[in-house]
Amino acid sequence: MSEQDLFADIRPYNDNEVAPAIQRLIADEEFIQAILHYRFPHMPGVIGSVAAPLLRFILKRKLAKLKSVQDVQRQVATFMNKMIETTSKEITFSGLELLDPKKSYLFLSNHRDIAMDPALVNWCLHQKGFATVRIAIGDNLLRKPCATELMKLNKSFIVKRGAKGPREMLKNFSQLSAYIKHSLDENHSVWIAQKEGRAKDGNDVTDPAILKMFYMQGKKQGTDFATYMAELNIVPVCLSYEYDPCDTDKIKELWQKKTVGHYQKSEFEDIDTIIKGIVGFKGRIHVAFSAPVTSIPAEPDDLAKLIDQQIWQNYRLFPINYLAAGIQDSSIDEVAVEQWQNRLMAVPDGAHDLLTQLYAAPVAKKQ
Repeated sequence: MSEQDLFADIRPYNDNEVAPAIQRLIADEEFIQAILHYRFPHMPGVIGSVAAPLLRFILKRKLAKLKSVQDVQRQVATFMNKMIETTSKEITFSGLELLDPKKSYLFLSNHRDIAMDPALVNWCLHQKGFATVRIAIGDNLLRKPCATELMKLNKSFIVKRGAKGPREMLKNFSQLSAYIKHSLDENHSVWIAQKEGRAKDGNDVTDPAILKMFYMQGKKQGTDFATYMAELNIVPVCLSYEYDPCDTDKIKELWQKKTVGHYQKSEFEDIDTIIKGIVGFKGRIHVAFSAPVTSIPAEPDDLAKLIDQQIWQNYRLFPINYLAAGIQDSSIDEVAVEQWQNRLMAVPDGAHDLLTQLYAAPVAKKQ
């Protein structure tokens, strides 16, 4: 069995798989209906039955030209440029001068938004002539066939989270570890979040379990932890959003867990969150790339702390962060105060401290 076959169930699509995947997408009724519902949420069903064939015709004309992974990436770049123009005030980035466009890196970032975090990393890399990354994405986001098609077209590989027991979990993580190393060896950079799930409370910390997963392939090869991890070219990345489009949703989830004891997601909540994160206003955004980690400690916990320090020191603080932290700063103006008050009013009274923590956390971490 070839290496490629070993990863067939988790890897992104190759060039020869792009056109068939696009055809399947266009033929997918749920995909078509999702687009129509998003663009025209109040459209009567009768009109929708007429609009669906028209949308398919438009998509065929627009997407038929996409024949390779690179073609898809260029299309995504065009979309990203329009999205940034309409949903952000400005985007800045730093640290790419520390990296070599000819090398592959394992970008390990804080995680605030499901789709935008890796998309923004890719946009910054693209601006400076770097190749875009392969993106780790949890299988909980791929409940619909059309979601799987879209993600695998956009260089995403699957992190299997629904293991039924320790043996299956070990097998899944071993495959994932091997695939990440295989990608880096083939000169494909990789993006993965520093822990499973978004930091809904603003507490960006690296889960040592992620680092242990990286090392599984090294352990299998008989390489010690520090040596193997150095080979991965780990680059800590800090994404700073002035405004989080999903902030009130995150707080309502935390509040319900606090007051009721549990929170049950709706069937399409993850997809709705992805859309909200993409189209919602984000204000100013900064993406900070650190230099690759070279002095690797012998223990995963110590490496996690080292990565955290690099992420925290690269936070870009905005007026809303200072307001949440109760700190006076010259950058605070009436607009910032109004934005902060609007957000406070959007969550339950008892949940104000949770929202405050979300926006104040970067201030405390950076100190």
